Amino acid sequence: MTEAPQICLALYPDGHHEHVTLGRLLNKGGAAGKIYLDTTHPDSVAKIFHEKEHSETNRKKLEAMLHNRPNIPTIPFENKEYIQIAWPTALLEDERGFCIGYLMPLINTDEAISLDHIIQKAVRRKLGLSERYVDRVFAAYNITSVVAALHACGHYIVDLKPSNVSIYKNTLLVALFDCDGFSIKGENNERYPAEYVSEEYIYPEGMTQTCQEMGEEQDKFALAVIIFKLLNEGIHPFSGTPHKNEEMLSLQERIAGYHYAYGMWPDSYQAPHPYSIHDYFDKNTMNMFERAFTKGNERPSALEWQMQLEYILKHLKQCKKDHNHAYFTPKGCGLCMIAEKFKVHIDDYKKKQEVEKETVRGVKINDLTIEKLKKDNKKHKQINKVKRYVNYVLIAVYLLFFAFLFKILEPIKSYLTDAGLFAQLLIFFTSIFGINLLLKKWSDFLTEKNPNLMSMLYIFALACLIITFISINGSPFELFSLAE
Repeated sequence: MTEAPQICLALYPDGHHEHVTLGRLLNKGGAAGKIYLDTTHPDSVAKIFHEKEHSETNRKKLEAMLHNRPNIPTIPFENKEYIQIAWPTALLEDERGFCIGYLMPLINTDEAISLDHIIQKAVRRKLGLSERYVDRVFAAYNITSVVAALHACGHYIVDLKPSNVSIYKNTLLVALFDCDGFSIKGENNERYPAEYVSEEYIYPEGMTQTCQEMGEEQDKFALAVIIFKLLNEGIHPFSGTPHKNEEMLSLQERIAGYHYAYGMWPDSYQAPHPYSIHDYFDKNTMNMFERAFTKGNERPSALEWQMQLEYILKHLKQCKKDHNHAYFTPKGCGLCMIAEKFKVHIDDYKKKQEVEKETVRGVKINDLTIEKLKKDNKKHKQINKVKRYVNYVLIAVYLLFFAFLFKILEPIKSYLTDAGLFAQLLIFFTSIFGINLLLKKWSDFLTEKNPNLMSMLYIFALACLIITFISINGSPFELFSLAE
């Protein structure tokens, strides 16, 4: 591990250089390096890499960044300057000429928050952030404009996800850090790849690639996921409600299988999230998401998304019921629909809870009195008594019917004989099947389950059918001649 020197040599892209003095440690940083104040330039900070082993590789990548800077301007607003990206401004060397880090603009992290906090409604409420839907659309627009500017220079973020994007709370402008981790385009199309990528944002084709191989397609996919979440109340485009008996897949596994449930066609694995408002998006937005998330389509570029979100911002209509809501199309306000749906769900849940409090195993507590239980028991016994008599009558009718079946069929004996042995056998086996079904249904009606009784009735009917069959066709010897 290297300790940051007090004085470093700063090399600027225009060729001039100067010594800068580092101040106190601001941030221990992540895997790449620590952040120090630059006392020579109060509006700058220095990122000092943890290791020197990659000094030459780091130098080349930083030089490419210094000479191929994206057009992402600082935005003035209410007497403040909002820096949207912490892009390197100078390369830093130690006294031995090793590349040890770089200078970048100082961004006030106290004024910025993770994009995750804006996406999630519960977190917005907890932190007192804006609930206005138009603000989330504006944040999406600002993110796409920054990504589009990077892509215009051939640079890619790769590890693009909400937790890696910060947003100024007051302006909803972007504050992007750790740019040295991006995939950077150098001279003669030389590429300095990214080193990290995160699940739930990896495009399907990237499942067989390393993050060093990923580029614009990865950014286009991850950007579309972020936009979908911002427009659809934090719902991931590959989350949903799996169909019954489906194996539970992770989000990245659903991405790999193209299980996008919010498109033109139903998904085989899952249905849309019950609180999704995707049906209230305008047609062009839906088509762009379709292109981004379904197989075989060309994903929209960051510039396309920037133009589409600009169009949405100009045409959003404020909801009359709730000033925080806004809507896309003549269908109306999807947020109001979801709020009403959620209210109904909560009311149903409360009613269910109240019923459960008032009941024990489905029986009302007020009905669990001795008098009520005695009355119910008496009524139950009377019903069972009636059922028993009905069953006796049915058994008697059943036995008489099959016992005299050969006599009942006497009038149509000639028709059955003329129909032939094959037709009679077909009727015979169909009858057996029908009797079996009848007895199964009948057993459900019995007050006391008695499988032996059902077996005896089945055997009796079978014997009577055989006797009837013989009676219709004569003696067994005549049956053989009939078969011939």
